[in-house]
Amino acid sequence: MTVFASHPLALEWAGRVLSTLVALALLADGAKILFWRTSALAELAAAGFSGSAETPLGIITLACAVLYAVPQTAVLGAILVTGFLGGAICTHFRLGNRISPPQIISLVLGLMAWGGLYLRNGDLRNLLPFVS
Repeated sequence: MTVFASHPLALEWAGRVLSTLVALALLADGAKILFWRTSALAELAAAGFSGSAETPLGIITLACAVLYAVPQTAVLGAILVTGFLGGAICTHFRLGNRISPPQIISLVLGLMAWGGLYLRNGDLRNLLPFVS
C-alpha cells in the first residue's frame, strides 16, 4: 500500500493546484518575453542571448506550458518543462552564477511540475510508488 492511497481525491486536487501554479508561471514568462519586449530583451541580453532568440524562447515557453497543462500531454509537457528549466539553470552556471535566484526558481518550478504531475496522475504514482 502506498502512502498516498488513503486520500486520492485530495492528492489529485493538490496536484492540480501545483500544476496550475507552474503553468501560470510559464505562461506569464512566455507572455512577458513576447509582449513586454523591452524588459525581456534586457534580461535575455544579460544572459548572453541575442535579440533574435526572444520570439522562439517565448513560443517555446508557451508551448511547454500548454503541453503541461493539458492532461493528455502532461507527461510530455513535464519532460519539456524540465529540459527548458534545466537549460535556464545551465545558462546561469555558464555566466558564473552559483545558486542565483533564477536558478532556485527554475529548480523549484521543475520540482513543482513533477510533484504536481505525480499527485494528479495515478498512473505515475503506480509507476513510482512511495511505500510506507
